[in-house]
Amino acid sequence: MSDTRRGRRAAASVGRREVVVTGVGAVTPSGRSAETTWQSVREGQSAITRLEGDVFDKLRVRIGGQVRGFDGSKLLPPREARRLSDVLLWAIAAADEAMAQADPPMPAGSEYGFSVIAATGSGPVEAMQNATIAIAEAGPRAVPAALAMHGAPDAASALLSERYGALGAGGAISATCASGAMALGEGLRRIRHGYADTVLVVGYEDCLNPINLSSNANLRALASGYEDAPETASRPFDAGRSGFVMAQGAAAILLESKDAVLARGGRPLAELAGFGAASDAHHPTAPHPEARGAIAAVQACLADAGVRPGEVEHINAHGTGTKLNDEMEALTFERVFGDSLAGLPISATKSSTGHLLGASGVLEAVLAVQTMRDGVLPPTLNLDESAFPQLDVVTSPRQAAVASVLSTSFGFGGHNGAVLLRAADADGH
Repeated sequence: MSDTRRGRRAAASVGRREVVVTGVGAVTPSGRSAETTWQSVREGQSAITRLEGDVFDKLRVRIGGQVRGFDGSKLLPPREARRLSDVLLWAIAAADEAMAQADPPMPAGSEYGFSVIAATGSGPVEAMQNATIAIAEAGPRAVPAALAMHGAPDAASALLSERYGALGAGGAISATCASGAMALGEGLRRIRHGYADTVLVVGYEDCLNPINLSSNANLRALASGYEDAPETASRPFDAGRSGFVMAQGAAAILLESKDAVLARGGRPLAELAGFGAASDAHHPTAPHPEARGAIAAVQACLADAGVRPGEVEHINAHGTGTKLNDEMEALTFERVFGDSLAGLPISATKSSTGHLLGASGVLEAVLAVQTMRDGVLPPTLNLDESAFPQLDVVTSPRQAAVASVLSTSFGFGGHNGAVLLRAADADGH
């Protein structure tokens, strides 16, 4: 890197507040909490199963990552809970878990500096689909009045802002499968530049329904033919990959200004150090053949964090297991990391959890925090024959003390995002 570029990078960082993670939460097919999800992923367990329910019987694809065993009865009064889709209850549970980790809690009087950002590709689609059936079968009066609010993409943000008394600007970010990374980036920038002190980012998604499954199956984007062995369906970077496996769930990350956390005696879990985003401007579903948007997003993320390519120690890849995404992502890594790619371990955790679509970027950032905490790189499942031998893809749990993790997120519509997380120093900084 030239001295001029280093000088620009240093100048850009002057006066920026550092942003840290102080809480994480999750409700996923792999577990009912961030910790149980991490234990399952770290141990190489697959959460992909045959889908339960008569509505799936006639579909071309009948596998996915379902949330099972979740009990949200204690989250809200029964009358209020009945108005909400399950996905909103998962979002609340994940957010509660993240908020509970902020130790000590945020002080009173900080409400106006506290924002909630939801990340989702489709929002609570079950509510809208059920209302469509209701109006067709019983007429307009059968449509729930609460649909106007609880069926919107920003529903989780509104509910959680009220729940925690967060008076800062809230809302939702939707950028298909890059939604989570984009929301984390927005939270980073708000805190870094003084528009907020605390941002709760909650990714939530539930597209495991006949309409969304059929649409993606008709695109030939989903892995199919694995009903007898669903745990083998998600195959990122494998020569035999045939598509992604859709999953449902929610994940949450609590971001705060490092100065505010240390002032109250708190201890950061990690630092959110960089974010980059770019668009392909190429095709509704196919990535750019030269990976121009993905490369630009990753390069911008590293520059934002002040990190050289050779200083990244681990990647949690988008790794969907589709033919085109994996090719594009491998090309991105080759172009960005060059000679340092050979020694750079890569994990694709969607092989365990399934693809949570708009929530995936938040979940994978949670897993990145836990990777650095435990010094264990999670495995990529089902890599029987690598299609990309130039990549060091982790296939079994690997002990490694890493202090930086890049997480990539790419989506339909040409959306590309990347975040860089760093380990909190031993002294809490």
